[in-house]
Amino acid sequence: MVSYSAVRSAIVDLGSNSVRLVVFEGRGRNPVIIFNEKATLRLGSGLDTTKHLNPKGVAMAENVLSRFYAIARTMQANPFVVLATAAVRDAVDGASFIEKIKIWMPDVPIHVLTGEQEADYSAAGVLCSIPNADGVVADIGGGSLELVRLSNHQRYDAKSLPLGIIRLMDKSEKKLSKAKEIANKQLKTVTWLPECKKKTLYLVGGAFRALAQLYIETTSYPLSIVHFYTLSFDEARQMASWTIEKTKEGFVDLPIFITKRANDLPYAATVLSQLLTKMRPAKVVFCAEGVREGWYMREVVSDTERERDPQEAAAKELCDRLGRVKQFPAALMEWTAPLFKDEDKTMKSRRWNACQMSDAGSLDHPSYRMQQAYFRILRMAGMAFDHPTRAFFALTVAMRYEAGLDEKFLMASRKLLNRKQFEQAVVLGLAFRLAYTLSGNLPDLLLRTRLKVGKKKLTLFYSHHLGMVIGDPVTRRLSRLGQAMGLETQVVSENIEK
Repeated sequence: MVSYSAVRSAIVDLGSNSVRLVVFEGRGRNPVIIFNEKATLRLGSGLDTTKHLNPKGVAMAENVLSRFYAIARTMQANPFVVLATAAVRDAVDGASFIEKIKIWMPDVPIHVLTGEQEADYSAAGVLCSIPNADGVVADIGGGSLELVRLSNHQRYDAKSLPLGIIRLMDKSEKKLSKAKEIANKQLKTVTWLPECKKKTLYLVGGAFRALAQLYIETTSYPLSIVHFYTLSFDEARQMASWTIEKTKEGFVDLPIFITKRANDLPYAATVLSQLLTKMRPAKVVFCAEGVREGWYMREVVSDTERERDPQEAAAKELCDRLGRVKQFPAALMEWTAPLFKDEDKTMKSRRWNACQMSDAGSLDHPSYRMQQAYFRILRMAGMAFDHPTRAFFALTVAMRYEAGLDEKFLMASRKLLNRKQFEQAVVLGLAFRLAYTLSGNLPDLLLRTRLKVGKKKLTLFYSHHLGMVIGDPVTRRLSRLGQAMGLETQVVSENIEK
Protein backbone atom coordinates (compact mmCIF):
# COMPACT_ATOMS: atom_id res chain seq x y z
CA MET A 1 0.00 0.00 0.00
CA VAL A 2 1.34 3.43 -0.96
CA SER A 3 1.71 5.78 2.02
CA TYR A 4 0.39 9.32 1.74
CA SER A 5 0.83 12.10 4.27
CA ALA A 6 -2.12 14.10 2.90
CA VAL A 7 -5.52 13.84 4.60
CA ARG A 8 -8.15 12.71 2.14
CA SER A 9 -11.84 11.84 2.04
CA ALA A 10 -13.91 10.20 -0.70
CA ILE A 11 -17.51 9.85 -1.76
CA VAL A 12 -19.18 7.65 -4.35
CA ASP A 13 -22.32 9.40 -5.58
CA LEU A 14 -24.53 6.59 -6.93
CA GLY A 15 -27.26 8.25 -8.97
CA SER A 16 -29.99 7.14 -11.33
CA ASN A 17 -28.01 8.14 -14.42
CA SER A 18 -24.36 8.03 -13.40
CA VAL A 19 -22.00 7.07 -10.61
CA ARG A 20 -19.09 9.29 -9.66
CA LEU A 21 -16.09 9.01 -7.35
CA VAL A 22 -14.76 12.25 -5.91
CA VAL A 23 -11.69 12.37 -3.67
CA PHE A 24 -11.11 15.52 -1.62
CA GLU A 25 -7.75 16.52 -0.20
CA GLY A 26 -7.47 18.26 3.16
CA ARG A 27 -10.14 19.53 5.50
CA GLY A 28 -10.19 23.16 4.35
CA ARG A 29 -13.15 25.49 3.97
CA ASN A 30 -13.23 25.09 0.20
CA PRO A 31 -13.28 21.55 -1.24
CA VAL A 32 -10.09 20.61 -3.10
CA ILE A 33 -10.87 17.82 -5.55
CA ILE A 34 -7.89 15.70 -6.58
CA PHE A 35 -9.80 12.88 -8.29
CA ASN A 36 -13.13 13.04 -10.10
CA GLU A 37 -14.35 10.25 -12.36
CA LYS A 38 -17.81 9.43 -13.68
CA ALA A 39 -19.32 6.35 -15.30
CA THR A 40 -22.78 6.26 -16.87
CA LEU A 41 -24.79 3.27 -15.64
CA ARG A 42 -28.33 4.58 -16.12
CA LEU A 43 -29.56 2.44 -13.25
CA GLY A 44 -32.90 4.25 -13.32
CA SER A 45 -33.69 3.50 -16.95
CA GLY A 46 -37.06 1.75 -17.20
CA LEU A 47 -37.59 1.88 -13.43
CA ASP A 48 -41.13 3.25 -13.60
CA THR A 49 -42.20 0.35 -15.81
CA THR A 50 -40.25 -2.58 -14.39
CA LYS A 51 -39.80 -1.35 -10.78
CA HIS A 52 -36.30 -2.82 -11.04
CA LEU A 53 -32.86 -1.33 -11.63
CA ASN A 54 -31.60 -1.41 -15.20
CA PRO A 55 -29.93 -4.88 -15.55
CA LYS A 56 -27.26 -3.53 -17.91
CA GLY A 57 -26.31 -0.88 -15.38
CA VAL A 58 -26.18 -3.40 -12.55
CA ALA A 59 -23.91 -5.63 -14.66
CA MET A 60 -21.54 -2.73 -15.35
CA ALA A 61 -21.51 -1.60 -11.73
CA GLU A 62 -19.17 -4.32 -10.41
CA ASN A 63 -16.18 -3.24 -12.51
CA VAL A 64 -16.84 0.47 -11.97
CA LEU A 65 -17.33 0.28 -8.22
CA SER A 66 -14.44 -2.14 -7.72
CA ARG A 67 -12.18 0.31 -9.53
CA PHE A 68 -13.45 3.22 -7.43
CA TYR A 69 -12.86 1.18 -4.30
CA ALA A 70 -9.25 0.42 -5.28
CA ILE A 71 -8.53 4.07 -6.06
CA ALA A 72 -10.02 5.49 -2.87
CA ARG A 73 -8.39 2.86 -0.67
CA THR A 74 -4.99 3.35 -2.34
CA MET A 75 -5.33 7.07 -1.70
CA GLN A 76 -6.11 6.19 1.93
CA ALA A 77 -9.27 8.28 1.90
CA ASN A 78 -11.01 8.47 5.26
CA PRO A 79 -13.93 8.94 5.57
CA PHE A 80 -15.00 7.03 2.47
CA VAL A 81 -18.73 6.55 1.84
CA VAL A 82 -21.30 5.66 -0.80
CA LEU A 83 -24.43 7.80 -1.11
CA ALA A 84 -27.19 6.23 -3.21
CA THR A 85 -30.15 8.27 -4.43
CA ALA A 86 -33.47 7.90 -6.28
CA ALA A 87 -32.99 4.76 -8.37
CA VAL A 88 -31.70 2.61 -5.52
CA ARG A 89 -34.21 3.89 -2.99
CA ASP A 90 -37.18 3.36 -5.34
CA ALA A 91 -36.30 0.03 -6.96
CA VAL A 92 -37.70 -3.19 -5.49
CA ASP A 93 -34.27 -4.75 -5.95
CA GLY A 94 -32.45 -1.78 -4.45
CA ALA A 95 -31.68 -3.63 -1.21
CA SER A 96 -30.21 -6.64 -3.03
CA PHE A 97 -28.05 -4.30 -5.12
CA ILE A 98 -26.71 -2.74 -1.91
CA GLU A 99 -25.72 -6.22 -0.72
CA LYS A 100 -23.68 -6.67 -3.90
CA ILE A 101 -21.96 -3.33 -3.35
CA LYS A 102 -20.94 -4.47 0.13
CA ILE A 103 -19.06 -7.36 -1.49
CA TRP A 104 -17.39 -5.16 -4.10
CA MET A 105 -16.59 -2.40 -1.60
CA PRO A 106 -16.07 -4.07 1.79
CA ASP A 107 -16.18 -1.93 4.94
CA VAL A 108 -17.46 1.15 3.10
CA PRO A 109 -20.58 2.71 4.67
CA ILE A 110 -23.48 2.84 2.19
CA HIS A 111 -26.28 5.31 2.77
CA VAL A 112 -29.49 5.28 0.73
CA LEU A 113 -30.67 8.86 0.99
CA THR A 114 -34.31 9.83 1.27
CA GLY A 115 -35.45 12.58 -1.09
CA GLU A 116 -35.38 15.06 1.76
CA GLN A 117 -31.84 14.05 2.75
CA GLU A 118 -30.70 14.39 -0.84
CA ALA A 119 -32.21 17.87 -1.02
CA ASP A 120 -30.53 18.77 2.26
CA TYR A 121 -27.08 17.74 1.01
CA SER A 122 -27.66 19.64 -2.25
CA ALA A 123 -28.54 22.79 -0.32
CA ALA A 124 -25.47 22.38 1.89
CA GLY A 125 -23.39 22.13 -1.29
CA VAL A 126 -24.77 25.42 -2.60
CA LEU A 127 -24.15 27.08 0.77
CA CYS A 128 -20.56 25.84 0.61
CA SER A 129 -19.64 28.50 -1.95
CA ILE A 130 -22.64 30.84 -1.61
CA PRO A 131 -23.18 31.10 2.16
CA ASN A 132 -25.62 34.00 1.76
CA ALA A 133 -27.78 32.19 -0.81
CA ASP A 134 -31.41 33.24 -0.57
CA GLY A 135 -33.98 31.46 -2.71
CA VAL A 136 -34.60 27.95 -4.00
CA VAL A 137 -32.19 25.13 -4.84
CA ALA A 138 -33.31 22.81 -7.66
CA ASP A 139 -31.11 19.73 -8.05
CA ILE A 140 -31.96 17.56 -11.03
CA GLY A 141 -30.71 14.01 -11.36
CA GLY A 142 -31.67 10.99 -13.39
CA GLY A 143 -34.50 9.88 -11.11
CA SER A 144 -35.65 12.90 -9.15
CA LEU A 145 -35.71 16.66 -8.76
CA GLU A 146 -34.98 17.99 -5.28
CA LEU A 147 -36.25 21.40 -4.22
CA VAL A 148 -35.36 23.20 -1.01
CA ARG A 149 -35.63 26.75 0.26
CA LEU A 150 -32.60 28.71 1.52
CA SER A 151 -32.74 31.74 3.80
CA ASN A 152 -30.48 33.13 6.55
CA HIS A 153 -27.95 30.30 6.13
CA GLN A 154 -30.70 27.74 6.80
CA ARG A 155 -32.53 25.12 4.71
CA TYR A 156 -36.32 24.68 4.73
CA ASP A 157 -39.15 22.71 3.10
CA ALA A 158 -37.16 20.02 1.31
CA LYS A 159 -39.19 18.33 -1.42
CA SER A 160 -38.37 15.49 -3.80
CA LEU A 161 -40.27 15.03 -7.08
CA PRO A 162 -40.08 12.22 -9.68
CA LEU A 163 -38.81 14.64 -12.32
CA GLY A 164 -35.34 13.30 -12.96
CA ILE A 165 -34.25 13.26 -16.61
CA ILE A 166 -34.41 9.48 -17.12
CA ARG A 167 -37.70 9.15 -15.29
CA LEU A 168 -39.22 12.06 -17.21
CA MET A 169 -38.14 10.54 -20.51
CA ASP A 170 -39.75 7.23 -19.59
CA LYS A 171 -42.97 8.71 -18.23
CA SER A 172 -43.42 11.00 -21.22
CA GLU A 173 -42.50 8.32 -23.75
CA LYS A 174 -39.92 10.82 -25.01
CA LYS A 175 -42.60 13.34 -26.00
CA LEU A 176 -41.74 16.87 -24.88
CA SER A 177 -45.36 18.02 -24.83
CA LYS A 178 -46.20 15.23 -22.40
CA ALA A 179 -43.05 15.93 -20.38
CA LYS A 180 -44.23 19.52 -19.99
CA GLU A 181 -47.60 18.36 -18.63
CA ILE A 182 -45.94 16.00 -16.16
CA ALA A 183 -43.51 18.66 -14.92
CA ASN A 184 -46.32 21.19 -14.57
CA LYS A 185 -48.48 18.78 -12.57
CA GLN A 186 -45.65 17.75 -10.24
CA LEU A 187 -44.47 21.29 -9.56
CA LYS A 188 -48.00 22.36 -8.63
CA THR A 189 -47.68 20.09 -5.58
CA VAL A 190 -44.91 22.33 -4.21
CA THR A 191 -47.25 24.81 -2.58
CA TRP A 192 -44.51 27.11 -1.29
CA LEU A 193 -42.83 27.63 -4.69
CA PRO A 194 -44.93 30.69 -5.70
CA GLU A 195 -44.00 32.30 -2.36
CA CYS A 196 -40.39 32.48 -3.60
CA LYS A 197 -41.18 34.88 -6.42
CA LYS A 198 -38.32 37.32 -7.15
CA LYS A 199 -35.87 35.20 -5.16
CA THR A 200 -32.89 33.47 -6.78
CA LEU A 201 -33.16 30.02 -8.34
CA TYR A 202 -29.99 27.95 -7.85
CA LEU A 203 -29.66 25.13 -10.40
CA VAL A 204 -27.68 22.00 -9.49
CA GLY A 205 -27.14 18.74 -11.37
CA GLY A 206 -25.46 17.50 -14.54
CA ALA A 207 -28.38 18.14 -16.90
CA PHE A 208 -28.74 21.75 -15.76
CA ARG A 209 -24.96 22.20 -16.03
CA ALA A 210 -25.10 20.90 -19.61
CA LEU A 211 -27.74 23.54 -20.42
CA ALA A 212 -25.43 26.23 -19.11
CA GLN A 213 -22.41 24.85 -20.96
CA LEU A 214 -24.33 24.82 -24.23
CA TYR A 215 -25.55 28.38 -23.77
CA ILE A 216 -22.09 29.60 -22.78
CA GLU A 217 -20.67 28.11 -25.99
CA THR A 218 -23.47 29.44 -28.16
CA THR A 219 -23.46 33.01 -26.83
CA SER A 220 -19.63 33.36 -26.80
CA TYR A 221 -19.72 34.15 -23.10
CA PRO A 222 -16.15 35.08 -22.05
CA LEU A 223 -15.70 32.49 -19.30
CA SER A 224 -16.31 28.77 -19.80
CA ILE A 225 -17.07 28.07 -16.14
CA VAL A 226 -20.57 26.91 -15.23
CA HIS A 227 -20.39 27.56 -11.49
CA PHE A 228 -21.85 31.01 -10.74
CA TYR A 229 -22.98 31.48 -14.35
CA THR A 230 -25.90 33.85 -13.85
CA LEU A 231 -28.89 34.74 -16.02
CA SER A 232 -31.80 37.08 -15.51
CA PHE A 233 -35.32 35.63 -15.52
CA ASP A 234 -35.86 36.67 -19.15
CA GLU A 235 -32.47 35.29 -20.22
CA ALA A 236 -33.14 31.95 -18.49
CA ARG A 237 -36.57 31.69 -20.10
CA GLN A 238 -35.03 32.47 -23.48
CA MET A 239 -32.34 29.82 -22.92
CA ALA A 240 -34.92 27.16 -22.05
CA SER A 241 -37.11 28.00 -25.07
CA TRP A 242 -34.11 28.16 -27.40
CA THR A 243 -32.87 24.74 -26.24
CA ILE A 244 -36.25 23.12 -26.83
CA GLU A 245 -36.53 24.66 -30.31
CA LYS A 246 -32.98 23.68 -31.24
CA THR A 247 -33.78 20.11 -30.25
CA LYS A 248 -36.48 19.99 -32.92
CA GLU A 249 -34.00 21.20 -35.54
CA GLY A 250 -31.19 18.96 -34.32
CA PHE A 251 -27.93 20.02 -32.69
CA VAL A 252 -24.80 20.08 -34.82
CA ASP A 253 -21.12 20.49 -33.94
CA LEU A 254 -21.64 20.25 -30.20
CA PRO A 255 -18.53 20.06 -27.99
CA ILE A 256 -17.94 16.47 -26.86
CA PHE A 257 -18.69 17.20 -23.20
CA ILE A 258 -22.15 18.48 -24.21
CA THR A 259 -22.80 15.80 -26.86
CA LYS A 260 -22.89 13.17 -24.09
CA ARG A 261 -25.83 15.05 -22.57
CA ALA A 262 -27.57 16.03 -25.82
CA ASN A 263 -30.57 13.76 -25.26
CA ASP A 264 -31.09 15.16 -21.77
CA LEU A 265 -31.05 18.83 -22.75
CA PRO A 266 -34.69 19.29 -23.90
CA TYR A 267 -36.03 17.58 -20.77
CA ALA A 268 -33.84 19.67 -18.49
CA ALA A 269 -35.02 22.75 -20.39
CA THR A 270 -38.65 21.65 -20.01
CA VAL A 271 -38.32 21.25 -16.24
CA LEU A 272 -36.52 24.59 -16.00
CA SER A 273 -39.19 26.31 -18.08
CA GLN A 274 -41.91 25.10 -15.70
CA LEU A 275 -39.85 26.08 -12.67
CA LEU A 276 -39.46 29.58 -14.08
CA THR A 277 -43.20 29.85 -14.70
CA LYS A 278 -44.07 28.77 -11.16
CA MET A 279 -41.40 30.78 -9.32
CA ARG A 280 -40.55 33.73 -11.60
CA PRO A 281 -37.13 34.23 -9.95
CA ALA A 282 -35.22 37.48 -10.14
CA LYS A 283 -32.23 35.56 -11.49
CA VAL A 284 -30.93 32.05 -12.07
CA VAL A 285 -27.51 30.92 -10.78
CA PHE A 286 -25.95 27.64 -11.93
CA CYS A 287 -24.02 25.77 -9.24
CA ALA A 288 -21.42 23.06 -9.74
CA GLU A 289 -21.51 22.18 -6.04
CA GLY A 290 -24.23 19.87 -4.81
CA VAL A 291 -24.66 16.60 -2.92
CA ARG A 292 -20.97 15.67 -2.90
CA GLU A 293 -19.76 19.03 -1.64
CA GLY A 294 -22.68 19.14 0.76
CA TRP A 295 -21.52 15.84 2.24
CA TYR A 296 -17.97 17.20 2.49
CA MET A 297 -19.13 20.32 4.33
CA ARG A 298 -21.51 18.48 6.64
CA GLU A 299 -19.44 15.39 7.46
CA VAL A 300 -15.77 16.28 6.92
CA VAL A 301 -15.17 19.96 7.69
CA SER A 302 -15.02 21.16 11.29
CA ASP A 303 -17.56 23.65 12.63
CA THR A 304 -14.85 26.32 12.96
CA GLU A 305 -13.60 25.84 9.42
CA ARG A 306 -17.15 25.82 8.06
CA GLU A 307 -17.79 29.27 9.51
CA ARG A 308 -14.95 30.87 7.54
CA ASP A 309 -15.75 33.08 4.57
CA PRO A 310 -15.12 30.96 1.44
CA GLN A 311 -13.65 33.83 -0.58
CA GLU A 312 -11.22 34.90 2.12
CA ALA A 313 -10.24 31.28 2.72
CA ALA A 314 -9.55 30.76 -0.99
CA ALA A 315 -7.50 33.97 -1.23
CA LYS A 316 -5.44 32.99 1.80
CA GLU A 317 -4.77 29.54 0.39
CA LEU A 318 -3.46 31.11 -2.81
CA CYS A 319 -1.34 33.56 -0.79
CA ASP A 320 0.10 30.73 1.28
CA ARG A 321 0.97 28.81 -1.87
CA LEU A 322 2.39 31.61 -4.07
CA GLY A 323 3.04 34.66 -1.89
CA ARG A 324 6.68 35.24 -0.96
CA VAL A 325 6.13 37.30 2.20
CA LYS A 326 3.03 36.27 4.16
CA GLN A 327 2.86 39.54 6.11
CA PHE A 328 2.87 41.74 3.01
CA PRO A 329 -0.90 41.60 2.19
CA ALA A 330 -1.79 43.21 5.56
CA ALA A 331 0.68 46.05 4.91
CA LEU A 332 -0.66 46.41 1.38
CA MET A 333 -4.22 46.60 2.70
CA GLU A 334 -3.29 49.47 5.04
CA TRP A 335 -1.22 51.25 2.38
CA THR A 336 -3.94 51.21 -0.32
CA ALA A 337 -6.76 52.33 2.01
CA PRO A 338 -6.44 56.07 1.14
CA LEU A 339 -7.27 55.27 -2.51
CA PHE A 340 -10.69 53.87 -1.57
CA LYS A 341 -12.08 56.17 1.11
CA ASP A 342 -15.73 55.59 0.23
CA GLU A 343 -15.57 51.83 -0.35
CA ASP A 344 -18.49 49.72 0.84
CA LYS A 345 -18.19 46.42 2.71
CA THR A 346 -18.10 44.41 -0.51
CA MET A 347 -15.28 46.46 -2.00
CA LYS A 348 -13.27 46.38 1.23
CA SER A 349 -13.50 42.60 1.31
CA ARG A 350 -12.62 42.43 -2.38
CA ARG A 351 -9.60 44.70 -1.84
CA TRP A 352 -8.34 42.54 1.04
CA ASN A 353 -8.63 39.37 -1.01
CA ALA A 354 -6.90 41.08 -3.93
CA CYS A 355 -4.05 42.04 -1.58
CA GLN A 356 -3.68 38.38 -0.65
CA MET A 357 -3.54 37.38 -4.33
CA SER A 358 -1.23 40.20 -5.39
CA ASP A 359 1.90 38.02 -5.62
CA ALA A 360 0.21 35.30 -7.67
CA GLY A 361 2.70 35.58 -10.54
CA SER A 362 5.80 35.36 -8.39
CA LEU A 363 6.86 31.98 -9.79
CA ASP A 364 6.06 32.68 -13.44
CA HIS A 365 8.58 33.50 -16.17
CA PRO A 366 8.79 37.32 -16.55
CA SER A 367 8.07 37.12 -20.28
CA TYR A 368 4.67 35.53 -19.63
CA ARG A 369 3.92 36.69 -16.11
CA MET A 370 1.07 39.12 -16.76
CA GLN A 371 -0.88 36.66 -18.91
CA GLN A 372 -0.15 33.65 -16.73
CA ALA A 373 -1.14 35.42 -13.53
CA TYR A 374 -4.27 36.83 -15.17
CA PHE A 375 -5.54 33.47 -16.40
CA ARG A 376 -4.49 31.67 -13.22
CA ILE A 377 -6.86 33.89 -11.23
CA LEU A 378 -9.61 34.11 -13.86
CA ARG A 379 -9.79 30.34 -14.37
CA MET A 380 -8.65 29.02 -11.01
CA ALA A 381 -10.20 25.86 -9.67
CA GLY A 382 -12.51 26.17 -6.71
CA MET A 383 -15.96 27.58 -6.31
CA ALA A 384 -15.64 30.57 -4.02
CA PHE A 385 -15.80 33.39 -6.58
CA ASP A 386 -18.53 34.54 -8.94
CA HIS A 387 -17.54 35.55 -12.46
CA PRO A 388 -17.26 39.35 -11.99
CA THR A 389 -15.14 38.78 -8.86
CA ARG A 390 -12.82 36.47 -10.78
CA ALA A 391 -12.54 39.08 -13.52
CA PHE A 392 -11.80 41.80 -10.94
CA PHE A 393 -9.00 39.89 -9.23
CA ALA A 394 -7.52 38.77 -12.54
CA LEU A 395 -7.43 42.33 -13.88
CA THR A 396 -5.91 43.61 -10.65
CA VAL A 397 -3.09 41.07 -10.83
CA ALA A 398 -2.49 41.75 -14.54
CA MET A 399 -2.14 45.49 -13.84
CA ARG A 400 0.21 44.70 -10.97
CA TYR A 401 2.46 43.09 -13.60
CA GLU A 402 2.16 46.12 -15.92
CA ALA A 403 -0.40 44.92 -18.43
CA GLY A 404 -1.61 47.55 -20.87
CA LEU A 405 -5.31 48.35 -20.94
CA ASP A 406 -5.45 47.43 -24.63
CA GLU A 407 -4.19 43.88 -24.06
CA LYS A 408 -6.44 41.42 -25.89
CA PHE A 409 -6.25 38.85 -23.12
CA LEU A 410 -8.13 41.23 -20.78
CA MET A 411 -11.31 40.75 -22.83
CA ALA A 412 -13.12 38.74 -20.14
CA SER A 413 -12.65 41.51 -17.57
CA ARG A 414 -13.90 44.12 -20.02
CA LYS A 415 -17.07 42.09 -20.61
CA LEU A 416 -17.76 40.91 -17.07
CA LEU A 417 -17.09 44.12 -15.12
CA ASN A 418 -19.05 47.33 -15.16
CA ARG A 419 -17.19 50.59 -15.64
CA LYS A 420 -16.76 51.35 -11.94
CA GLN A 421 -15.52 47.85 -11.11
CA PHE A 422 -13.08 47.95 -14.04
CA GLU A 423 -11.66 51.30 -12.93
CA GLN A 424 -11.33 50.14 -9.31
CA ALA A 425 -9.43 47.03 -10.41
CA VAL A 426 -7.08 49.08 -12.57
CA VAL A 427 -6.35 51.56 -9.77
CA LEU A 428 -5.77 48.79 -7.24
CA GLY A 429 -3.51 46.85 -9.58
CA LEU A 430 -1.42 49.93 -10.39
CA ALA A 431 -1.16 50.68 -6.69
CA PHE A 432 0.13 47.13 -6.15
CA ARG A 433 2.74 47.67 -8.84
CA LEU A 434 3.92 50.85 -7.16
CA ALA A 435 3.95 49.24 -3.72
CA TYR A 436 6.09 46.28 -4.79
CA THR A 437 8.51 48.61 -6.62
CA LEU A 438 8.82 50.83 -3.55
CA SER A 439 9.28 48.12 -0.98
CA GLY A 440 10.78 45.06 -2.60
CA ASN A 441 8.00 43.07 -0.89
CA LEU A 442 9.07 44.23 2.59
CA PRO A 443 6.13 45.31 4.80
CA ASP A 444 8.18 47.61 7.07
CA LEU A 445 9.67 49.42 4.12
CA LEU A 446 6.29 49.92 2.45
CA LEU A 447 4.78 51.41 5.61
CA ARG A 448 7.52 54.02 5.75
CA THR A 449 5.67 55.54 2.81
CA ARG A 450 2.06 56.58 2.43
CA LEU A 451 -0.39 57.86 -0.17
CA LYS A 452 -2.70 60.85 0.11
CA VAL A 453 -5.49 61.64 -2.34
CA GLY A 454 -6.32 65.31 -2.74
CA LYS A 455 -8.78 67.09 -4.99
CA LYS A 456 -6.26 67.44 -7.79
CA LYS A 457 -3.15 65.60 -6.65
CA LEU A 458 -2.03 62.17 -5.57
CA THR A 459 0.91 62.51 -3.21
CA LEU A 460 3.42 59.85 -2.21
CA PHE A 461 5.01 60.66 1.12
CA TYR A 462 8.20 58.84 2.10
CA SER A 463 10.48 58.80 5.08
CA HIS A 464 13.50 61.05 4.53
CA HIS A 465 15.69 57.99 5.20
CA LEU A 466 14.44 56.43 1.95
CA GLY A 467 15.54 59.08 -0.51
CA MET A 468 17.66 56.64 -2.49
CA VAL A 469 14.66 54.35 -3.02
CA ILE A 470 12.62 57.02 -4.80
CA GLY A 471 13.94 56.77 -8.33
CA ASP A 472 12.58 56.87 -11.85
CA PRO A 473 10.69 53.51 -11.66
CA VAL A 474 8.78 54.80 -8.61
CA THR A 475 7.87 58.16 -10.13
CA ARG A 476 6.78 56.55 -13.41
CA ARG A 477 4.52 54.08 -11.66
CA LEU A 478 3.12 56.77 -9.38
CA SER A 479 2.39 58.85 -12.48
CA ARG A 480 0.57 55.99 -14.15
CA LEU A 481 -1.54 55.46 -11.01
CA GLY A 482 -2.33 59.17 -10.94
CA GLN A 483 -3.39 59.12 -14.59
CA ALA A 484 -5.79 56.27 -13.90
CA MET A 485 -7.32 58.37 -11.12
CA GLY A 486 -7.33 61.61 -13.13
CA LEU A 487 -4.86 63.25 -10.74
CA GLU A 488 -1.47 64.95 -10.94
CA THR A 489 1.24 63.37 -8.81
CA GLN A 490 4.01 64.50 -6.52
CA VAL A 491 6.55 62.95 -4.18
CA VAL A 492 7.21 64.52 -0.77
CA SER A 493 9.73 63.63 1.95
CA GLU A 494 8.55 63.59 5.56
CA ASN A 495 9.34 61.97 8.88
CA ILE A 496 7.38 58.69 8.91
CA GLU A 497 8.06 56.36 11.81
CA LYS A 498 6.85 52.76 11.74
